Amino acid sequence: MPSTRFTFPGHSGADLAARLDMPEGPHLATALMAHCFTCGKDIPAARRISARLTGLGIAVLRFDFTGLGHSQGEFENTTFTSNAEDLVLAAEALAARGLAPSLMIGHSLGGAAVLSAAGQTPSVKAVGTIGAPADPGHVAHLFEGAASEIAQNGVANVALGGREIPIGQALIEDIQTASIEEATRSLGKALLVLHAPRDEIVGIENATQIFVSAKHPKSFVTLDDADHLITRTEDAEYAAEVIAAWAGRYLDLRPPAPPPGAPEGVTRVSEADADGFLQDIQAGSKFHALADEPASYGGTNKGMSPYQFLAAGLGACTSMTIRMYARR
Repeated sequence: MPSTRFTFPGHSGADLAARLDMPEGPHLATALMAHCFTCGKDIPAARRISARLTGLGIAVLRFDFTGLGHSQGEFENTTFTSNAEDLVLAAEALAARGLAPSLMIGHSLGGAAVLSAAGQTPSVKAVGTIGAPADPGHVAHLFEGAASEIAQNGVANVALGGREIPIGQALIEDIQTASIEEATRSLGKALLVLHAPRDEIVGIENATQIFVSAKHPKSFVTLDDADHLITRTEDAEYAAEVIAAWAGRYLDLRPPAPPPGAPEGVTRVSEADADGFLQDIQAGSKFHALADEPASYGGTNKGMSPYQFLAAGLGACTSMTIRMYARR
């Protein structure tokens, strides 16, 4: 998938690092993705979901929130509210490029942030959350051991995900008062809630609360035994496919008409997994398939091999031809 890197000003004026992944075929819609708390735009789950969506014609913008990854600014001065502001500014940056987002996707606390920001982004028609907390204050338990130091000094380094992250008093005060319940209730956009029942970081009861607060149209899909960070490739692919299939009911994802002389449309093949051999196949405007190699050859065995596709094509053509002659 072709990618473009650029920066845009965040809520504090600091430049935020963004990556825009574009489909190799027709561009049918644009999605804006928000990563989990203290994560970054390049975590495996974000990359895999983006790759699957671009294979289906949806451009995806991922960016690092203020003070994280390659973005400038100081993380200790950020809050949940400022993250939502950064999302709104990211949507405006996309709109300035003629790619106003019609879909927002948020993972974990990023899911809560998109629920807060989507109502301020008129172009967005659908919102998807993955393992999102119903209350931004849910993250407080991650640094409650440093609460006294933060209160005394205004900031303290907290070990999160194997890294030292500076947590400021502003964040603690903000999550104590921030709420997404009203934003969820007045969202006015289609909502998809994705959550794993065995999520040990953000319990499934959060998905229930978000779903109950929202008005229709809304949908809930379980991620079964996926972990909170969606670290397994198959879980990320499943989430992406569900999001794309669901979004198709609310976004116009029909490819443009095929060029003259190609009545069956154009068949496009694009890489879906850089670590293996999985390929997305989009045939015309209606049909999607996966091609892969067996696990014994380094693949993940999620689709027919090229040889099987060739044999299937020859077999189908032979069978159809025999039937045509039998009818005559």
